[in-house]
Amino acid sequence: MLLTLLHPKKTAPASSITPRMLLAGIGTVLISSVWGQGQSVPGGHLPADPKIAAALKDVSAEQIRGSIEKLVSFGTRLTLSAQDPASIAAGHGIGAARIWIQSEFERYSKDCGGCLEVKTDTFSEGPADRIPQPIQITNVYALLKGTDPESAKRIVLVTGHYDSRNRDTLDTEGDAPGANDDASGTAVSLECARVLSKLKFPATIIFLTVAGEEQGLNGSQHFAKMAKAQGWDIEAALNNDIVGGNKSPEQDFGVVRVFSEGVVAAADDKQLRQIRGLGGESDSNSRELARYIADVGRTYQTEVKPLLIFRLDRYLRRGDHYSFNQQGFAAVRFTEYREDFNHQHQNVHIENGVEYGDLPKFVNFEYVANVARINAATLASLASAPGPPPKVRLDTGKLDNDTTLEWDPVVTAATGYEVVWRATSSPEWEHAQDAGKTTRTNLKVSKDNVIFAVRAVDNEGHRSLPVVPAPER
Repeated sequence: MLLTLLHPKKTAPASSITPRMLLAGIGTVLISSVWGQGQSVPGGHLPADPKIAAALKDVSAEQIRGSIEKLVSFGTRLTLSAQDPASIAAGHGIGAARIWIQSEFERYSKDCGGCLEVKTDTFSEGPADRIPQPIQITNVYALLKGTDPESAKRIVLVTGHYDSRNRDTLDTEGDAPGANDDASGTAVSLECARVLSKLKFPATIIFLTVAGEEQGLNGSQHFAKMAKAQGWDIEAALNNDIVGGNKSPEQDFGVVRVFSEGVVAAADDKQLRQIRGLGGESDSNSRELARYIADVGRTYQTEVKPLLIFRLDRYLRRGDHYSFNQQGFAAVRFTEYREDFNHQHQNVHIENGVEYGDLPKFVNFEYVANVARINAATLASLASAPGPPPKVRLDTGKLDNDTTLEWDPVVTAATGYEVVWRATSSPEWEHAQDAGKTTRTNLKVSKDNVIFAVRAVDNEGHRSLPVVPAPER
């Protein structure tokens, strides 16, 4: 197959550029493609999986509203807040929130005949910055184990943090509703679990909710380190934090920002030298995941479009995806287009006629549902696809204007491979060529001018994450 993305040539004044125009400018306007034996693919993309498309229709804004309002009802979910039996029974504090989240996962599992393994990851933290006394922190998650013994070792993950805060990160008594930050992200993880647990996938999906984010990413750091120590193969971690679509006049409900690191946080000195030498600053595993999400959004024509932001996180800020990045895992952050800081990390009050506080009435529940659909489609697509090709390498044994690529075979359901490439200055893949079942191919394209990658494809058109080659003599 040869696929070419044609970029628009017209430009617009900077003052008139909108997020949707930015999306159009990364190769989504005109696409021509040929797939398989000369068959034309409608819309220029591989066909959507009907099972995944049907599942996305099951995502419910009302279900998400109920989850967010329930989380807000616990008063405060500050990590330092009450976890004692009396407070849990009274429905107040982070302990009560944790028990409710666990019960929701268990309810979904009951509905699917016990398909989910509901687990907790509990540990002690502190004293530390923002944690004056030792405390217990608990992550709650549900595991949908893959159906294929080999593919089940591969894990894709969605997460949101269920703790909240107000202005003072040590205030255990004041209400901290945290409807947007981050009941919205927790609701995405819960809704993905509810919807996708009705299906079966070759690979494993984890639906995670973490605590301790507002105190210093404590929950996600512990979970990511545990995964690394136990040798988990996490291919993708999707972090949803502040995806409520705050109802401000400047908000754009048509896009969600997807942040991804460029240079790998876990890279050692040798790897950093190679990244600089090859011009690979925009080809981390997280950046490839972000591009994959953008393609999923086009394939399933989601109402909210992924807007790729080529930066680890918002300016000088970090979130739970960084904990996974530090352990070498591909991880990205979803966040609404425009945050409203009057409704974030603020005590609930009115001052000079301005209403402060992170309340449910400022959340657009349909927007959250649309963000959940992008997450669910990405999780399902990756969990359905073959694993990425291992040991992809580019032959540099001689000076040549051709490019020879080679890789090891995927041991799971791959029925073929594709080579993709783009100009070094382009944000997304522009071309793809079917390599068939071979694990070696030669292209009449100079390695000097483009970035290459290889991905695996199965007989239903599911594609793996692309893997950029390493040079080999």
